[in-house]
Amino acid sequence: MSNTWRSPAKINLFLHINSKRKDGYHNLQSIFQLLDYCDQLNFNVRQDGIINRTSGNEDVPEEIDLIIKAAKALQQATNTKLGADISVVKNIPAGGGLGGGSSNAATTLIALNQLWNTQYSNQQLSEIGLSLGADVPIFIAGHSAWAEGVGEILTPMTLPKHYFLVVSINKHISTKEIFSHKALTMTSQIGKMSDFSELINPHNDCLEAAVDLEGEVLKALVHLESAKNYLYQPRMTGTGSCVFVEFKHEKDALVALDNLPKQWSGFVAQALNTSPALT
Repeated sequence: MSNTWRSPAKINLFLHINSKRKDGYHNLQSIFQLLDYCDQLNFNVRQDGIINRTSGNEDVPEEIDLIIKAAKALQQATNTKLGADISVVKNIPAGGGLGGGSSNAATTLIALNQLWNTQYSNQQLSEIGLSLGADVPIFIAGHSAWAEGVGEILTPMTLPKHYFLVVSINKHISTKEIFSHKALTMTSQIGKMSDFSELINPHNDCLEAAVDLEGEVLKALVHLESAKNYLYQPRMTGTGSCVFVEFKHEKDALVALDNLPKQWSGFVAQALNTSPALT
C-alpha cells in the first residue's frame, strides 16, 4: 500500500510570549493560520519493521529528521512490527517559522497511524508529537487555531480565506537563539481570544531579536509595506525569518510577488481552516 499525503505550512498571525516556564519552554499566545502550501510525503508500508527515508530532506541527517523521529516514536509507542519507506518533496522553506518540520512530523504520525492501523487517538498522537516539537500538535489537530500554553492548548478558529504573500530572505534563524536573545520582548498581559477577532495587537515578540540576528528581516518587512491593497501591516511568522502580508484578492498578492527583489524568494498561498492531512 502506497500513499501520498500533503503536509501544510502555517504562519503565526501574531506571537505573544507571556512568560518563561520552569521546563525551559515559553508560555505564548498566537493564532496559527494554516496555508494551502504543502510538502508531499509518500509512505510505503514495510513488513520488516525497517523505517527508511528513500528520498528528500537529503541535507538533514536522518537521526535529526523529524519525519524519521516521528515514525520511530509511533512504532515504539504502539509496538507495531511494521515499518515504512518514506519519501518527501519539500516546498516549505526550512527554518523560516513556517512549521515545515513540525508539519512533516505530524503528517507522518497521522499517516502511519492509519497505514499501520495502530488506532491511536489524536490526543495520543499529540502527546508523541509534543515530545518532538511544540508546534507538532497544531498540525495533528489540523485546524487554524487560537493557541496557548507552549502552543499545544488549541481552540479551532474559522478565519477568512484570504491570500498571503510569504517571503523568505533565504536565511535561517535559530529558534533557540531567539528565545535566549536579550532583545526578546514579553507581552505579560494575557489576551482573550475574543479580543483578537480583528487582530488588535498583531505584534510578534520575537521580531526585535530576529532583526538583531538578521537585519534583512526588517528590510523585507519595509519592502512589503510598498505593496498595494494589503489588509494588515506586514509581519514576521514564528521566530522568523519568513515575513508575510495578507490580501483579500489573489491578484493583488501575485502583483506583490512579481515585485519582490530577486535576492528573496516567495510564494502566494490561500488560508486554510482545515489541514489536507486530515482529508
